[in-house]
Amino acid sequence: MKELSVKTGARQEMVDISGQLQGLVRDNGWRNGALLVFCPHTTAAVTVNEGADPSVARDINAALCSLVPHKGDYQHLEGNSDAHVKASLVGPDQMLIVNDNQLALGTWQKVFFCEFDGPRSRRLWVRWLPGQ
Repeated sequence: MKELSVKTGARQEMVDISGQLQGLVRDNGWRNGALLVFCPHTTAAVTVNEGADPSVARDINAALCSLVPHKGDYQHLEGNSDAHVKASLVGPDQMLIVNDNQLALGTWQKVFFCEFDGPRSRRLWVRWLPGQ
């Protein structure tokens, strides 16, 4: 298992980690198979979405804030209940196809680490699953 470090600079943001993941694939000589990317934090997540237009990440964050506001009828005492809910909605993992030493993403797709309780230093676990 490999580990990626991600440093976030805001309470809520989406950080493009596609380059870091592609670097792991390249540096380890992984040719054909899949990467399992897992976030071991309860207030963060991983997703795949459009990365060409930064307004898409902004819109996703705005929609999540509208659906799950920072202040609400929460009982969790740490003040980050919205972050837990957002992380559950987005999800902790992604399975990514690797083909010929390249992440197989659509034309506009990028892989994002989603921070909902930052800024923080975070980590992601990455497991290589070789193809046959």
